[in-house]
Formats: sequence, C-alpha cells, structure tokens
Amino acid sequence: TNLPQAKKELLCYLEKSDVVDQINLLPSNEIGTKIYGIVNLSVANVRTKPEHSAELATQVLLGSRVKILKSSGEWYLVQCEDEYIGWMDDDGVYLMDQQGVDEWDKVNNIIVTTPFTFSYSEANVNSAPVSDVVQGNILKFISQEGSFAKVEFPDGRIAFIMNMYVQDYKEWLDTRIQSYDAINPTAHMMMGIPYVWGGTSIKGLDCSGFTKIVFQLNGVQLPRDASQQVRIGELVDTKNGFDNLLPGDLLFFGSKDQSSGKERITHVAIYLGNLEFIHASGRVRINSFDKTKSNFAEGRLKT
Repeated sequence: TNLPQAKKELLCYLEKSDVVDQINLLPSNEIGTKIYGIVNLSVANVRTKPEHSAELATQVLLGSRVKILKSSGEWYLVQCEDEYIGWMDDDGVYLMDQQGVDEWDKVNNIIVTTPFTFSYSEANVNSAPVSDVVQGNILKFISQEGSFAKVEFPDGRIAFIMNMYVQDYKEWLDTRIQSYDAINPTAHMMMGIPYVWGGTSIKGLDCSGFTKIVFQLNGVQLPRDASQQVRIGELVDTKNGFDNLLPGDLLFFGSKDQSSGKERITHVAIYLGNLEFIHASGRVRINSFDKTKSNFAEGRLKT
C-alpha cells in the first residue's frame, strides 16, 4: 500500500496478533531507474500472483501508465493509475525511466474510439495485423497516411489504424460530457459483453469493471472495486423507494455481515430511470425493479 492510514491499521493489527512484521520499501532497487511502464497490449491482464493460472485482479488498457514495484521472473508487480496493485507479465508492459515516460506524456497521442478493430502493418486492411486495439487504447500519433493514421506502440512497433476509428486524444478529452446523455449510450454499447471476473475492458467485464470503463470513456475516473466506488459521490436515500434516483446514478447491492453487522458491497449497476438498471451479471444486461416486467430482478431488489 501507499496509504498511510492503511499501513497504520495493518501495523496495529499485526502488533495485536503478535506477528513479527518486516517492511520492504518499493520500488525495489533491482528495478533500477526504469520504475515506470506503459501498457503495450490492447488489454493487459493484472493477476494476484506472478503466474498465468492466478486469479485475474484487473485489466489495464494500451497506453496507460503503471509504476513498476518489483520483478519476479518474467513478471512485474505494478501499481496502476487507479492505485490497484498486481502482477503483469513482461509482454504486457514496456519499461521506461522518468525521462522516457515524460516524453511519452508529451507526444501527440490518439485514442481508439471504436469497440474493437485491428492495427495493420501497412495502410491497407488486407495487410498483416500488428495488433488488435480496443476502445480507450492510446497510441503515439506519427502521421496521416490517406484514410489511415500511422501510429507507434510503446515498444516502437509501427502500425496503421483507419481514421474513422481514432481521434486526437486531447480533442477527445475536451469533448467529454460528464452527464447521463453521454453515460447512457456508452453503457448500452456494451450490451451482451460477457461477464469476466477482473475484466475492465470491451473483451469482458465484471460489475465494477463495467461501471469503471463506462465512466472512464466519458472522462470520469472511478476506483476499481464496487466497495471503493461506493465511497465517492453523494449518498441517495432509497429506503422508501427509488424516486430520489437520477439516471446515471450508481446502484450498490450487498448484504450485512452476520458477525460484525457491517454492510458488505457485492455488486454495482448504473441506474437508467423508470426502475431499470444496466449492469454486468453473466453478461451486460438491463434489469428492472418493477415486479410486472419480464426483466424483473428479484434477487437484486432484495439486496
């Protein structure tokens, strides 16, 4: 952790438990000066352990910055921009020092605006693909080549993407409208995408990964987990129904811990209005709190 309060509480717990603690400061000295990385795949997986069979903790999109904390074989312990920490294999990230990452931040970048497409080795869709790209990916813009944008990956690979699928990153940021009118179509665009535990991309989503990417694509950065997302924004009273809710509000579901009595958040969705909500549950779908509707979600209403 890099949170002082979390460290303090952990140390207090260890002291009470009669556990001998040992703290290692990160980044590790073995990393050297290359303590930053830029994600080098369309979607890089971050796992709980340095092995491909380990649980998927989260995902990070191409062009995102991570901090390198330490290494283990072909894996790096990374801290993502949302402060999530996990293990990423070396194919997923291109390491840089401070100067390199500063230069990356200064270049003219483009962002992919279509859910899924390919980048090609030539300005021709019949040429060999260099890589897939997904919505939210960021690449270095080099030049315009007819109906294609010539781009560069963090590791230096050159590719071409059709102009209709990309936009200047700064222009894209300036056009983000943080309102339901923007959130709604982005959420609906992901209908049917399968549920994947740890997923935060168009390739697969868990419940909080869905809300995170929907808001991220509209210029709003949410924490990674539902239990973290519930701590931001303003609480809306739903004890007497849903009249106080506005379309675009986040809905949180959960239960009380039987031993402690504390509420535990287990799910999150986006409210659409008219008692309907969109969420990742099996797949991205729309359900309702209205008992007369065919998409009524009784289990969600109870939690």
